[in-house]
Amino acid sequence: MSQSPAASTTAEGGCRCGRLRLRVTGAPLFTAACHCRGCQRMASSAFSLTSCYPTGQFEVIAGEPVLGGLHGAARHYFCPHCLSWAFTRPDGMDDIVNLRTTLLDDPPRTPPFLETFTSEALPWAKTGAAHRFEALPPIERFPDLMAEFAQNGAAI
Repeated sequence: MSQSPAASTTAEGGCRCGRLRLRVTGAPLFTAACHCRGCQRMASSAFSLTSCYPTGQFEVIAGEPVLGGLHGAARHYFCPHCLSWAFTRPDGMDDIVNLRTTLLDDPPRTPPFLETFTSEALPWAKTGAAHRFEALPPIERFPDLMAEFAQNGAAI
């Protein structure tokens, strides 16, 4: 059973083949579903799920991820063997890692907290997120959104 961020200490996960293993410590800053066409294509799904962590709370504990995706503003990392999309390091935000939430051994049982790029969402793709944004939330909204996520005890 998933724990609240305050109760969580460590969670591990890995890619499809198990050669790439990851560990996060503490609570995520927030969880999200991204509906942009890029995420739809890379996830081969209606959206991608992410848990956003400070870099210091994330580590690769086995394997060596490789850069994939568009090799542009966001650096997307994959398992070199099975090519599972594992995490993203957004450009200009070296203090943040976006872990693909479903790679956790015990993924959250709760809906993502945010939905982004709903303007590109498939019409039937609904997540039950607390907040929906047509694109990315304005940067000035993030402190309040992260505080709300932390206060409400959303599960990782």
